[in-house]
Amino acid sequence: MKPERLEHISTDGSKLSLDALFRIAPSCFTEVKDDKTGAVKHVVNFKTLRQLLGDDAVEDTEEMYQFTWPGKQAARREAAATITDTLRPVPEDSVDWDTTENLYIEGDNLRVLKLLQRGYMGKVKMIYIDPPYNTGNDFVYHDDYAVDNEQWLVDSGDRDAEGYRYRKNLDSNGRFHSDWCSMMYSRLLVARSLLTEDGVIFISIDDNEVHNLRKVCDEVFGEGNFVAEYKWNKTSTPPSLSNKIRGKYEYILCYEKQLSNIMYNGGVIEGGDMPLLNEGNAIRTIRFPKSSLTFNIQGSFPTGEYDRVFLEKKINVIEGRSDKDIMLTGPFKWTQNTVDDEIANGTTFIIKSNKFAVRYIRTGKRIKRPSDVISKVECGVGTNEDAGKDIETLFGVNIMSYPKPVSLIQYLILFAETSSDSLILDFFSGSATTAHAVMQLNAEDGGHRRYICVQLPEETPEDSAARDEGYKTIPDIAKERIRRAGKKIKEESPQTTQNLDTGFRVFRIDSGNYEDVSKHPADYEQAQLDLFANNIKTDRNDLDLLFGAMLSWGVQLSLHMQTEEVDGCKVYAVDGNALVACFADNITENVVLAMAAKQPQRVLFRDSCFAEDKTKINIFELFKQHLDWDEGEAVQNIKVI
Repeated sequence: MKPERLEHISTDGSKLSLDALFRIAPSCFTEVKDDKTGAVKHVVNFKTLRQLLGDDAVEDTEEMYQFTWPGKQAARREAAATITDTLRPVPEDSVDWDTTENLYIEGDNLRVLKLLQRGYMGKVKMIYIDPPYNTGNDFVYHDDYAVDNEQWLVDSGDRDAEGYRYRKNLDSNGRFHSDWCSMMYSRLLVARSLLTEDGVIFISIDDNEVHNLRKVCDEVFGEGNFVAEYKWNKTSTPPSLSNKIRGKYEYILCYEKQLSNIMYNGGVIEGGDMPLLNEGNAIRTIRFPKSSLTFNIQGSFPTGEYDRVFLEKKINVIEGRSDKDIMLTGPFKWTQNTVDDEIANGTTFIIKSNKFAVRYIRTGKRIKRPSDVISKVECGVGTNEDAGKDIETLFGVNIMSYPKPVSLIQYLILFAETSSDSLILDFFSGSATTAHAVMQLNAEDGGHRRYICVQLPEETPEDSAARDEGYKTIPDIAKERIRRAGKKIKEESPQTTQNLDTGFRVFRIDSGNYEDVSKHPADYEQAQLDLFANNIKTDRNDLDLLFGAMLSWGVQLSLHMQTEEVDGCKVYAVDGNALVACFADNITENVVLAMAAKQPQRVLFRDSCFAEDKTKINIFELFKQHLDWDEGEAVQNIKVI
């Protein structure tokens, strides 16, 4: 045996769905021979599946509840389709390349999300996105499902210098809403797979598409996993240009991957009292020990009705205390058992007036549940104006239109966070407010949150303040913002931020590392096959190959990396021993032994490392011997590119 080549295509979304279905209902699958490859594969027997589902299976009918639009099926296929792209590292744009765990990725976010699936599936705790609102003047990605004429795209200038397809979605477009829905649908389908089972997504949106986005999300995440439609107070000075309404709010849709019983954190309250009566609760009789109650009233109170409660026995109140335990009947939130447990934990009660409206007082701090309004007054969350000031503080001028305030993202991160080492994803990252918020929050509470930001290299307008300042693209602004924000945070709190990660690794999406071999192998003569022994593109370096392999193998791109030289050959070790690689020509046995000594979980070589096939086989056997791998483990863990 000898090492096999590493697969270099993105995760197949359809295969993921089939694998999930196979785990649930293996009886619905049968085996057929693939006409192209001759290999046996599993396929779904729909007749068996329908029988298994019984009355819950439905055929397509003219009348059924669904949300659809032109291009929806194509968008679904686009989400599932594989790609051969890669992410190329850009160390020169990065900060703390060797040690940082944060990622900044430039490129079409749908393609990037697909590439991230292998390494980050089920790893992202929270997603926040601020997509185009479809106002009639902002862009949508021009994905394959929206392309009618490729040449038209080129001729009309709807393809930028990097080859990305995006255009303004004018409201005169006959597919105005359809194109936007397709853009969001495909991206959310892929993004959902990246969330942890207790993960949550927040999406900023305004009136233009909130109704459609809600329906799209109901389908992608499940209507039962909807949490809330929050209203964010976006401005303290709403414009007066409209004849109908002065808009003060935007919306933030919230869905969980699987609706949980996690209680959201809307801030911490210290002290104060809370009502124990609620008209919607069942009528209960509760006994309150006299030692647990204080009064702001005094006197004798006979049995009878007192507003919403009934006093069961007469009491005398002197200097804030009753002469006996009191019995009250009313719509109480708590049962007697809960009241007793609360008293045992130090909770006390107060009656402030002769209405006998009992309120409870808990000692120490307590978590406040967020309301559906997010504002500066109630939540300490800033407005667009505050966000502009954030930018201006860093750059000396506000160079972004309608950025989100750092305080908003911080507030959302804490909502459902169960640990302070969460991974946060923003794939419409704009000016990188999310990255700024993650660093700021880590600085404040000592957390170890990490972020992945993705942004299309959209050009800044020619006549914009950003262009005047020398920033040609949105990522140019974002990367500089992260650098400046990280420096500022550390300068403001030097004693507590010594270990704060303010770095980020930059990657750019590009075509795959390998030359396109368009012919079928049978079409080549034997002499021609040598041409493909080294099919790696000439402009690709070791880091390109290493991170391309990490993507294919499902190794996270943020892991630490060490480099050493053995016999003049560079050896790369990712996360200690998670992956060990060498791409040098004609490597020696000493190199192999040094790699094996690291006890690697995976081993990667370039095909040109070996002068001939027998050398590959010898290397294969050396790793088996030194790592005590059997044949199957060696085939699985040793690859060449």
